[in-house]
Order: sequence, then C-alpha cells, then structure tokens
Amino acid sequence: MRFYVTLTQFTHEANTGNLIFSTDDGSESAPKLSMKMEGEYIAISASYGPMEIALRPRLEELKWTLSHIQAIDGLQTSRQIGSSQSYLALGLRKDGSLIVRPTILTDATGYFTFNYQLAPDARAALYAWLAITPKT
Repeated sequence: MRFYVTLTQFTHEANTGNLIFSTDDGSESAPKLSMKMEGEYIAISASYGPMEIALRPRLEELKWTLSHIQAIDGLQTSRQIGSSQSYLALGLRKDGSLIVRPTILTDATGYFTFNYQLAPDARAALYAWLAITPKT
C-alpha cells in the first residue's frame, strides 16, 4: 500500500509566480510541490529534503485533465500526463482531495515517485490559480 503525504498549506508567490504546496511542518526538508506557468508549459518541482523530481508538461493538457477528472472508487490515480518516461499521475478522491504522483520511470526495473495528496482546500487553490472550472 502506498503512503501519501498530505499537503495542506499553499502559498502563491506573486513576485515569482510560483504556487507552492507544503505540509504544516515548516522545516527545510519538508515535502513541497511547486508549480510555475512558463508559456505553454507548467514547471513542476516535487521535493522532499534534498531529493527532487522536475517535470514540465503542457499546461493545456494539465488544465484539461483537471477539469475533466472524476473521482473513481478503488483507483488511486485515473489520469496521467507527460511521456512514458516522466509523467504526472493524478487522481481525485470523493472527499475532494487530489492525488499527485510525479514519476520518473527508468525501465521495467523500477521508478522514482513522490506520493502527494493535496487537501481539498489546496486542490481548490490549484484550480483557482489555473482558472479551472471542474466539469460535472
């Protein structure tokens, strides 16, 4: 069974344009998920202490996926965006939280991923920042 770290805090840095999700720990090594819009792309940095995964998927693909994602019982993630070697797996839960799994896949021998869950308020902040209206 996977263990998910719930990110409950969010900050929008107006001077850099970054949206940062974190735990209420506040320590330097606490898990963080940062996003920044860069033209047609969105730069995503998932970190936990000194470890980091950086992804740069297409912004419109992320927006479309988030606006159409539905909560499905039994599935942790139901959508993924990116390539076959690096992707962002996403899943919506019935309570409104969002599973976010940035992943780097090597080959059939393994992968590296962070298992994050955005709390409902943090997910709402992400949707507002991206100007997304969920489809019902």
